[in-house]
Amino acid sequence: MRKIREVLRLRWALSMKQDDVAVSCGIARSTVGDYLRRAELAKLTWPLPDALADDATLEALLYPKVEQAGRTVPPPDWAHIHRDMGRKGVTLQLLWQEYKEANADGYQYSQFAALYSTWRRGVELVFRNQHAPGERLFVDYAGQTVKIYDRDGSVRVAQIFVATWGASNYSYAEATWTQTKMDFIGAHVRAFTFFGVAPFILVPDNLKSAVDRPCRYDPDINQAYYAMAGFYGSAVIPARSRKPRDKAKVENAVLVVERWILAVLRHRKFFSLDELNAEIRRLLERLNSRRFKKMEGTRASIFAEVDRPAARPLPELPYEVREIKLARVHIDYHVELLRHFYSVPYQFVQKQVELHFTPGLVEIFHRGQRIASHPRRHKAGAYSTVTEHMPESHRQYAKWTPERLISWAKDEAGPAAAKVAGAIMLSKSHPQIGFKAVLGLMNLGRRYGADRLEKACERALAIRSPNYQTVKSTLRCGLDGRPIQAPADDLSKPDDHENIRGANYYQ
Repeated sequence: MRKIREVLRLRWALSMKQDDVAVSCGIARSTVGDYLRRAELAKLTWPLPDALADDATLEALLYPKVEQAGRTVPPPDWAHIHRDMGRKGVTLQLLWQEYKEANADGYQYSQFAALYSTWRRGVELVFRNQHAPGERLFVDYAGQTVKIYDRDGSVRVAQIFVATWGASNYSYAEATWTQTKMDFIGAHVRAFTFFGVAPFILVPDNLKSAVDRPCRYDPDINQAYYAMAGFYGSAVIPARSRKPRDKAKVENAVLVVERWILAVLRHRKFFSLDELNAEIRRLLERLNSRRFKKMEGTRASIFAEVDRPAARPLPELPYEVREIKLARVHIDYHVELLRHFYSVPYQFVQKQVELHFTPGLVEIFHRGQRIASHPRRHKAGAYSTVTEHMPESHRQYAKWTPERLISWAKDEAGPAAAKVAGAIMLSKSHPQIGFKAVLGLMNLGRRYGADRLEKACERALAIRSPNYQTVKSTLRCGLDGRPIQAPADDLSKPDDHENIRGANYYQ
């Protein structure tokens, strides 16, 4: 009304042109003409009478209501229209056309749209956000927990996982021991099985099991959670930190679960997680079957009608819950997982790999390609090694045993070489520690010849120094060609020498 008064003042009191009035008031020239025409029809003059000081009185005079007598307009079913608006591809224009086909005397589109907007504001608390059918599943943990009593009298606390669909509010709840990755992802898998479909988008809170590093624009999704979502073809869009309206659906679902399930069970005493989940499932079915107060249907009926047909179908087999850990391949072509070591092909030494592990299996991936798999082992400090993962030289080394080494020394060089090989392994705390030294003897035999190696070993036995370094020094210095007194057959027998004092010396 303020601009109408200004238009009348500029035109009638100052005799300005309509174009100049339009520029001065910042409105279109046609609007100026409309204001003046309405004022003339109302037979107004400037200055306006004191009776028109009230804006409401002036508006009623310039814009009188036109009533159509004898015409009854059939009201649309706004709840049904609002539900159809949630379907993919459905527009308000299409719904209006269908309404007009059934009601020729019905509202025109502008009035239809205005009335629908007014009706929607009246139920805004129930439908605060519109979500496409089958698109979003909101997940979170309830603040309340449930005590579970063991038979020995100890008490454990169970966490309550809640998931709800954006369009239908159809909900799922279950109890898990913790909120860790394995329990969190396992709850998702069981929820998808309960729904029979999977969402296009998962909206979790910023708990550590879902998000490694929260960020408003580029959050770092936990790899295990990301792999599970990818298996079902779902994207992960976490709610923003400290923005509860981003996940208002699940916040409301948590509140409903606490009121209609946990509150009902507050006097019950549970002795196992399965017992608690059986009761939760029973009450959950009753919750999803309760009729809405402000719209027709139930959570279950709207889910079957709206969400389920539009959501993603499930794979043939459910996802196997697994954890993912980054690791770097050690120089011995093994990676560590919880203090147990698993082999990979030696070509991946010093490469960064991903370990995907379940309670029974460990799979190792490099750049998305699986390079190794092992049964899960839990013995700390032990090694799980596949022969094909070794380089050729290590495979040959792995085949050697003390008996085979001694037999080779005897066959390739002679009995003296066999005795030296046996003495080397006996001198070590474990025979395999002496393998490298015996393999060194093999290399000396290839370098100097079997005959020279046998003579060098005879000399080492004679001077009672049967080890790799003595044999190597003998061959390098050419001492194997010099005569020796006699080989010593029994290394355990002490020398009989005149300088040995004997036991009686100390009496």
